[in-house]
Amino acid sequence: MKRPGPLLTLLAGLLLGVFMLSLNATTGTRNASSAQEEPAATVSPGATAGPAESAPASSAAPSTASASPSRGVAADADYAGRTDDDSSAVAVSLRDGRAIAYFCDGRDKESWLKGDVEDDGTMKLTGKNGAELDGTLQDGRRIRGTVDLGGRRYGFTADKAVKPSGLYRATATVRGAKIDGGWIVLPGGRQVGVLDRDGRPSAAPRIDPETGAVTVDGRTITAKPVTP
Repeated sequence: MKRPGPLLTLLAGLLLGVFMLSLNATTGTRNASSAQEEPAATVSPGATAGPAESAPASSAAPSTASASPSRGVAADADYAGRTDDDSSAVAVSLRDGRAIAYFCDGRDKESWLKGDVEDDGTMKLTGKNGAELDGTLQDGRRIRGTVDLGGRRYGFTADKAVKPSGLYRATATVRGAKIDGGWIVLPGGRQVGVLDRDGRPSAAPRIDPETGAVTVDGRTITAKPVTP
């Protein structure tokens, strides 16, 4: 019996190689398909699936601090009015947190007072011989308060004054006498003032509110608006 020839042997080897290659390709395709069909990883019990929560956007906390009262509360202006018993007049001039006031009865009682105005509009002014004014600015329109002078207390209301109303003062030397005069020009034009001649007070002559001119013992001097 003859052995198969070399050609047949070679052909058989080639067929076997093709068969093995086909088998490997088929196996690889199946493995890839199996990998694609595997279920996704399951979430362990207790875990919550879902989109990640982003941190809340921070917002600036509203400021709880209110603006502190400013000097605007104590509006720069002049105020003039009468005491509650209508016996005297009071004028107050406010500028930059400072105040100067004048109390007079138009005959022989007077007092100049000064001091600070607090941020809330309150003021405590002092003068000679223990004189004291306590007042509160109300809505920037008026000052309500009291004046303690000569053992008495006077309640008063001074409304915001529009020039020529307001507070005036004149100092000069006339015929060798030292003159110191104070005037309160009230709304409506009424004037109340005291003129001091060398320490002797008396009713003051009228001034011209437009110019401040006033005649004292035959000489014309000038009364000027008073500010702190």
